[in-house]
This record gives sequence, structure tokens and C-alpha cells, in this order.
Amino acid sequence: MPITALKTLALAAGVSLIALTASAQSMTIKLATDSGAKGSPTGDAMEKWASLIEEGTKGDIKVNIFYQNELGGQQEIFDLFVANDVQLMINWPSTSYDERIGLLYTPYMLKSWDDAFNAYGQGGWLNGILDEVYSDIGLKFFGAWPEGFNGVATKGKYAKSLEEAASLKVRVPTMFPMAESLQAMGYQTASIDWSETFTSIQTGVVDGDAANVIYWDYEYFRDTINYYNRTRQQFITGVISANGEFWAGLSDEQKKVVADAAQVVMQDGFDSARTIDAGYVDKAKEAGIEYIEPSDSDLAPIARKVRDEVWPQMDKRIGQEIMDKVRANAAEF
Repeated sequence: MPITALKTLALAAGVSLIALTASAQSMTIKLATDSGAKGSPTGDAMEKWASLIEEGTKGDIKVNIFYQNELGGQQEIFDLFVANDVQLMINWPSTSYDERIGLLYTPYMLKSWDDAFNAYGQGGWLNGILDEVYSDIGLKFFGAWPEGFNGVATKGKYAKSLEEAASLKVRVPTMFPMAESLQAMGYQTASIDWSETFTSIQTGVVDGDAANVIYWDYEYFRDTINYYNRTRQQFITGVISANGEFWAGLSDEQKKVVADAAQVVMQDGFDSARTIDAGYVDKAKEAGIEYIEPSDSDLAPIARKVRDEVWPQMDKRIGQEIMDKVRANAAEF
């Protein structure tokens, strides 16, 4: 073959390779949640994240959004996420793949919204720990999608002390260490399906619902509860994250767009969640629910007792090394 023909062939091959490489950088991905319909705060956040990614990559990454239950339940969708059938998520993660995700529920680790943002934000101490945990199960952690600090909603009476808590039985979620935290706070606990909680409170099987932010207790139980005591044992949050295989396949420029957009969504989430949370306090009061906000000094002895009893259990299940980092960085009570 003449040399000019070889050069032409080589040039054509080079152009084809460049085109193939450029094409490989264009993709359509899935962004999903396990909790949030279209029009909900989570749904709006997904739409914003998708829009920022598409704009920032000039359309090279197109994002299809899937709302709550469109791809399955909580565990099913997390399975799809780990398998890279879903590439981005804002979700409330399962601990089935790694019990260390339970670090999110460490009691009395954070004391204020500012504590939470600084810990979960880019460069934050908790962000770094969770990024390592997520990396081990093939995921990339970006930050928190917050709901706020939780509390105890009850019917008839509420507890102002460890001694008063002993007379109250409350429904708690099953994930560790939710029940353990409430037990250390003095309460009796019961694991009851969410769908049965209203009737259980109404009939006296339990005295209330524990470990939720006020939004859930107002929306579902305002006709049967009288008190909401913001005990602040956990900062309740979802997670903004990516599949690790998908993340590794992005160019540096694309990674920056996806990560920067995630931080914008997280900042918006903190701003809006704080406002939404305060709004539901007002709604609860208007509905006749007495809202109790213990002071830091009121919570200090409870927080210390819970830490003393629950954190050693977390050493065994979450890991001593991680919990030592928690001890070094957690808020002071």
C-alpha cells in the first residue's frame, strides 16, 4: 500500500478514535430516591441536581429521574444503586451492605445545624469518614440531605427526666442504634410497623413515636399526640451519593460538575430543611401539640449517659477506629 494511503488510513483511524472517545463521555444516567414524590423537597432537589449536571456538562450527561417507588422499595433501589443500574441517589441508606452506615445514627454526636453542616460538608470530618465507608461498598459519598434533629412525640404526658421516661413506652425504628439510644434515655421501646403506629398510640399499646423529626409526627399523628419533645438524640439525614463505578468512569471535568452540583444541593437542603422544620413546629403548636425544646444544659446529663452506654456498643458494631474519630470531633455536651 502506498505511504500516502497509509497516512490517510492512520489519520482516519485517529479521527475515529477521537470521535469514539468523545462519544464515550456522553451518557444517559439514572438519578433516584427511595423517599420523595415529584413535587416533594427531595423530588425538587433531584431535579435541581440533574439540571446542574446537564448544564455543567453541556448535555454530555443526561439525567433521567426516578421518584419514590418508581424503581422499587428502599432495599430494592439500594441494590440497583450498588449494582450501578442507578448512578446517583438521594436516599435513606440501608445498613444491609455495611453496618458502618449506622454511623449516621450515632446519638448525641452533633448539637446544632451548624455542627451538622460543618461535619457533613465537603472537607468535613464526618464527610471524610463516610466517604471511606461508602467507598468500601463501591459508592461515592457527597454529603447529607438533612431533615433535622429528632425527638419524642407522646400522648398524655412527656418526660423531662430519665426517671419520667421510664413510665413511657415508645415506638422506635429498627435500625441500630435507635432503640438502644432511647433505652439509654430511660424509655421503654417497642418495634412496631410504621403503618400500625397511629392505632398503637391511639389504643395505648405505646405512648408515642420516638426518633422522628417533627414533620412525620405532625403529618401522621397530630390527631393522637399531645407533646413533641425535641430531645435531639440524632440528626436525621438522607445521603447524596454516586455509584463508584460510574464515578470512576467520569472525566475530571465531569467529576467536578457532579460534585459541585451535589454541594449546591446539600447547601440548599440545609437551608430549606431548617426552614421547613421550623414551619412544622409552628403547625404543631397551631394544632394544639405542646412543643418542648430542652436547653443544652437540660440535655447534657442525658447526652453523657447515652454516650456512655451506646457508644461502646457502637465500638463493636461500627468499629473502634471510626468511633475514636467520632469522640475526637463530636460536639461537646
